[in-house]
Amino acid sequence: MRRGIAATALVASLALAATACGGDDSGSDKSDGPVTITWWDTSNATNEAPTYQALVKEFEAANKDVKVKYVNVPFDQAQNKFDTAAGASGAPDVLRSEVGWTPAFAKKGYFLPLDGTEALADQDKFKSNLIEQAKYEGKTYGVPIVTDTLALVYNKALFEKAGIAEAPKTWEDLKSAAATIKAKTGVDGYWGSTQAYYAQSFLYGEGTDTVDADAKKITVNSPEAQKAYGTWLELFDGKGLHKADTTADAYAHIQDAFVNGKVAAIIQGPWEITNFYKGSAFADKNNLGIATVPAGSSGKAGAPTGGHNLSVYAGSDKAHKEAALKFVNFMTSAKSQATIAQKNSTLPTRDDAYTDAVKADPGIAGYGTVLAAAQPRPALPEYSSLWGPLDTELPKIAGGKVSLDKGLSTAETSIAKLVPDFSK
Repeated sequence: MRRGIAATALVASLALAATACGGDDSGSDKSDGPVTITWWDTSNATNEAPTYQALVKEFEAANKDVKVKYVNVPFDQAQNKFDTAAGASGAPDVLRSEVGWTPAFAKKGYFLPLDGTEALADQDKFKSNLIEQAKYEGKTYGVPIVTDTLALVYNKALFEKAGIAEAPKTWEDLKSAAATIKAKTGVDGYWGSTQAYYAQSFLYGEGTDTVDADAKKITVNSPEAQKAYGTWLELFDGKGLHKADTTADAYAHIQDAFVNGKVAAIIQGPWEITNFYKGSAFADKNNLGIATVPAGSSGKAGAPTGGHNLSVYAGSDKAHKEAALKFVNFMTSAKSQATIAQKNSTLPTRDDAYTDAVKADPGIAGYGTVLAAAQPRPALPEYSSLWGPLDTELPKIAGGKVSLDKGLSTAETSIAKLVPDFSK
């Protein structure tokens, strides 16, 4: 899955750290030769990594004094691997870091503040909310390279066949549309996810969140949250609503059904655009509909702001830091971001990278329209970890193994251990 944070063996972490750490490469510190920096890229090894590898070669060709050791680290292992490596003073010089990791690593002193450095020379070119999300306690610890959010993606042909002219605006509208699509086409209208990240939009729709970071209060079991998760649960039961998949392969099952026209709509992020186009339902790219996630009873709609920053390891020596800053500046430039967007169908983080060629991709153009509804995450070091307890309890709730009240109460207790200074 894209959003999971999996545990990883310490032995594997230390082994990777030992072979791919900044400043440890033989000859990399010689004054008469190039500096070799290590970059851990967490992008999809099949669909995205080749583009980044090509850009590395382009950077090296233009900067003979720097070599880049490229290492692709699986996304769901990278956070723990980096945490272990940095704790042992052997992390890579540059990390492609999910935005939610920034506060935790900055708090531990693992990331270098980038304000006033070459890496942020073009700071005013980036979307200001993404720069804000890369900050912790007033300092900037990452340069945004790609951004994302969730959207309601739908099969236009199936919607049209059912006589539905526009995307549902509310969750109630979605229920109605799903029933109509089932009746008119025989295909389920919607298939929801049991993963906490995907359920986050329901919380926003009720004007709440897992926690209130400013008030230091846990809100996952508040009346508003109970209503939000109640709506989420209802979307697994009804005409045209696919039942919950609580298996380990649920993400793949939902994705496969959508791209092959076996379900009309799902909630998904732009990291799957390339895979959408590979499915039989979207051989014509213009059949992909993209809309803001439906609103809740509060009238609010939105989804988490996601994406990745390039961050520099604070433990590298001066030569490696300088080379890393130069590399980050190159990789996050308008030219590089436009290349990444065109090759990988991901969303740039700076306005001058949205060239006509980039906007010609209907997937990028569509997701670009929903970014305004994206909700930034609080600068809380523990925030990304808060989805863990929910990822345990939500499948149980959706699968009928525990009640909504019981599941949220258990999640609340687990979250309280992660943020012990927060009240319930």
